[in-house]
Amino acid sequence: MAVLSWTPPAPAQDEASSAYRPQGHFRVERPADLTDAEALSIYRRILDDSVAVYRLSGDPSAARYRRWLRVSTTPYRSATHGERFVSNYANDIGRAYRAFETAGPMPVGAILAKDSFAVTARGDVFTGPLFLMEKMAPGFLPEARDWRYSMIMPDGSLFGQTKGPGSEQVAFCITCHATAGDEADHLFFVPKQYRIGGPGLNSQ
Repeated sequence: MAVLSWTPPAPAQDEASSAYRPQGHFRVERPADLTDAEALSIYRRILDDSVAVYRLSGDPSAARYRRWLRVSTTPYRSATHGERFVSNYANDIGRAYRAFETAGPMPVGAILAKDSFAVTARGDVFTGPLFLMEKMAPGFLPEARDWRYSMIMPDGSLFGQTKGPGSEQVAFCITCHATAGDEADHLFFVPKQYRIGGPGLNSQ
């Protein structure tokens, strides 16, 4: 399988004079169906190269996240992330995330990372974006439960960051995560079959 790089989508003609503002994650066309073992095998093969390009962004979390607690046993396909296969990590401050629905609000400094890759039906493998959520100090953005969202593309470029460069590009992250509700601290959780300690492949 070839590992191909990401190319940003060209804006439509009527968008040419304004900033490109996505309404959601770019979807993978004709995604492949993989077994858990196949997904894990691909992930292990591309992880070093993926991290190497994510770290070009200069974001410290992009270089460190792979050493954090991985809370998913194997990559799983996420419809809410454009049908990419994703894996979930939490830094030490955010380790309570492994309790999932009973985790409670995350403390300031908690960072959750989700890397991704895509596989098409014809077998092409694409490294996908790295998604980061960082709990900032109270008052940072109350309507987002003070989460800062960042999306790093697989060429090391920063697609957008809440209240930072390209903030409008990741505004849909806030809208989507708000649907999880304040009680869940705007968090979505790993599907039960892929949780550490669950019935899936245990790679911890």
